[in-house]
Amino acid sequence: MSSEVHAFTSVTTNYIPKARVLAESVKRVDPSVCFHLLLSDEPPADFDLAAEPFDKLILVESLPIENFKQWVFSHRLVELCTAVKGLTLEWIFEECGAQKVFYFDPDIAVFDRLDDLIGELDHNSILLTPHQTEPETSLKGIIDNEMCSLRHGVFNLGFVGVANTGEGRRFARWWRDRLLHFCHDDHLRSLFTDQKWVNLAPCMFDEVKVLRSPAFNVATWNLSTRRATGSLREGIQINGENLGFYHFSGFDSGAQERQLKEYGDHSPVLFDLRNWYIQACDQHGQQELGAIPSKYSFYDDGEVINDKQRILYRNRSDLRKTFPDPYATDGEKRPELVGGYRAWSEANMEWDIDDDKKVLSVAPGATIGEFLTGAGNHLDSRASGAQQTSWAKKVVLRLIASFLRGLARLSS
Repeated sequence: MSSEVHAFTSVTTNYIPKARVLAESVKRVDPSVCFHLLLSDEPPADFDLAAEPFDKLILVESLPIENFKQWVFSHRLVELCTAVKGLTLEWIFEECGAQKVFYFDPDIAVFDRLDDLIGELDHNSILLTPHQTEPETSLKGIIDNEMCSLRHGVFNLGFVGVANTGEGRRFARWWRDRLLHFCHDDHLRSLFTDQKWVNLAPCMFDEVKVLRSPAFNVATWNLSTRRATGSLREGIQINGENLGFYHFSGFDSGAQERQLKEYGDHSPVLFDLRNWYIQACDQHGQQELGAIPSKYSFYDDGEVINDKQRILYRNRSDLRKTFPDPYATDGEKRPELVGGYRAWSEANMEWDIDDDKKVLSVAPGATIGEFLTGAGNHLDSRASGAQQTSWAKKVVLRLIASFLRGLARLSS
């Protein structure tokens, strides 16, 4: 294979160990692939690219993003690492002359069949993998998996392949622009970072190939219809096909282990695979780097930025104009702005959701409609959280949330 084939992933520093496992797995299958690490963070002090499995390091601040500090502040960390994917895809096409580019989430490992993916881009411009490729056969599977796809997107954007063709570049520009402006986890606006946007891709672009092979993007959300056999030593097969790549999504939250026990008990080799992945990540610095917070998690005085402060800032153009550097907490020339956006938000924000205590606090002057809407949104957030293990509880919470928001609309 030539270096015209490139791959990349997008992380903050705490995910570098996983990215190392991914990059090594790609290089093991095809050493000629040029692998880029996109880092939205400060590199570790001892980071030496020459000693890493990555060929190139791209720092987020080097990308052409207008009003950079405002833009970064307006994104939660998962949103941030996702929002730069389309821009990086375009950058690799433009700056590196790549003819074929693959994006992989950092919590993926590649085992085989890269040549199949590369070959698919000889005849197609865009490769996508659905969360499910076979219908669920149980009510629980429908609720856990098919309904989850309806909520979060038909395609899993932990993987995408794009060719440097007219249609591929048209898709890349469209994806770049949507992610720069609307890469948000905002269910009320039917957004889930980049995934739901790509529901539209087969409708808007030609030369889209939906990969239905069970061997690609294997994850807990499709294990109910995919059986793994073989061994780590001799190779793993999925429904009789050689495993292409496995997605360890939900690993840190514990969801991957819970869902593997729920849907993967027919495939013991997947538990061996999980143990291998734990060891591989540990060998690449998981214990040292895994808990390091991103530099974009804090104001310049070290105070943690909460999600509500980010969301309010991105939704208010007047605040962005008043506080052009939202991270700054000193040095403002106007006396009324001492303390910067952090001080203003702490003095003026009325709603507070405490995720640790699972408490919704309401401002004394809130209307009935505001209370009902806030309560509904809070229950929706609880239902979406990784800590929710019962599918029945998720359904009940979402039904109550929908009912409360309906009452809010009637009361307005």
